Amino acid sequence: MNRKALIFAMTTLSLCAAAAFGADVSRMKREIAQADYHLKEFENEVARQRGGQKMVWRSKQDALMRVQALMQNYPDDPEVQKLFARARVALMKSKGEYTEVDPSWTVYKANEENLRKIIAAAGQKAWDDLIAQHKADLLEKAFPTPDSAEVGLADLNGKYVLLDEVQYPAHQFYGATSEYVAEGKPSQGYWFIDIAKRQWLGPYEAVKRYRRNVDSSLADVTKWKLLGRITGLAAEIPEAGENKVGSLQFGWVVTPVALMVPDHVTAWYDENGEATGTYAGEDQVAAIKDGWYTVKEIPADVTPERLMEIFMTAIKEKNFELYRACIDPERRKTDVAEDLVRYHWDLHQERFRNEYVHATFGKARISVIKGFDEGNSLENFFLDQKQQDTLKKIEGQKVEEAVVESRALTETGKQLGSPVEHRLVRRGGGRWYVVDYAPRF
Repeated sequence: MNRKALIFAMTTLSLCAAAAFGADVSRMKREIAQADYHLKEFENEVARQRGGQKMVWRSKQDALMRVQALMQNYPDDPEVQKLFARARVALMKSKGEYTEVDPSWTVYKANEENLRKIIAAAGQKAWDDLIAQHKADLLEKAFPTPDSAEVGLADLNGKYVLLDEVQYPAHQFYGATSEYVAEGKPSQGYWFIDIAKRQWLGPYEAVKRYRRNVDSSLADVTKWKLLGRITGLAAEIPEAGENKVGSLQFGWVVTPVALMVPDHVTAWYDENGEATGTYAGEDQVAAIKDGWYTVKEIPADVTPERLMEIFMTAIKEKNFELYRACIDPERRKTDVAEDLVRYHWDLHQERFRNEYVHATFGKARISVIKGFDEGNSLENFFLDQKQQDTLKKIEGQKVEEAVVESRALTETGKQLGSPVEHRLVRRGGGRWYVVDYAPRF
């Protein structure tokens, strides 16, 4: 090969190499730009969650896969390393914010467990006493039931039965003669527990008071023990709903004497009591809980942030009256409204048992939603004192609204979900009250 041919070949190779290198650089820059776009989408998505975790992230997979591919192909490139560092930060934030755990957050759980044990022990003793009291008249076994073809009601007059697995409300049904809970099956016979009368309603409402005031875990209970008196014989189709397709079954009617949830509570019918039912240890509960309370009243000058802390504390410490006192009186003026207050109390109890143990609160955003706003420096700049006084008269009572954000925390200090807004109100310069008492923390 002559000199000119050699120079031409070398030049051609250099140009090809340069072209290939330029193509590689161009492709890398294009891939970096694409990864940067998807990563920004993921970062923005994380930012919108504000410390909360989501089940599904729209941009996460694309962003991480693109950055991973760049790191594998160009690990030494400074731009790629910056993308990798950003992706690590975004990924960690997507797992939720964390806060150092304070042991005081879960004291309420230990208090509740101790009280449960006290009431459970009292309930076990009361149950044993009731069984002993009726032992002479107690059927030896509940199943199979006495055969109604051979045994008459007179033979069972004054007899009692102990049922160990009453499933309420699963086996509840409306019959032709009353409302019942069925226990049994055709091959063994049926017991029809009459739940339409005070003998059931009194003890059952006592158990609900126990759940509300002592132990929210009772919401998980579906099986009960029942001591009952045999009071009749009925022919029913023991199925829920109006369209019954089964056959008619004879069952012995049982009037409840006492209900028991093992390791929790025993309640019985009390015909002389105001509520016609009570549970063992109910008279001790208020005094025991009074020793727990870290807050017992609401200061007249309470701030919105502090009121939300008191509201949360009332729920955690099972102080229903304090919880109620936090809520805007306008939201609890009727019987239906009071029922809603109690309903959401139960929901709050379950959430602080199953989902989170504490919440932190941000700074309140306060605005005047009705009446003259002395704090509006922009408008008041244009008004003299006489005009301001006139507006105060014609616009009526000032109503202020505060919005406070809460961040719920688990036992590990992890933030659960995004921040939640709570609205509070103050009228005429009085005390702050919680308006939105229903939202979760």
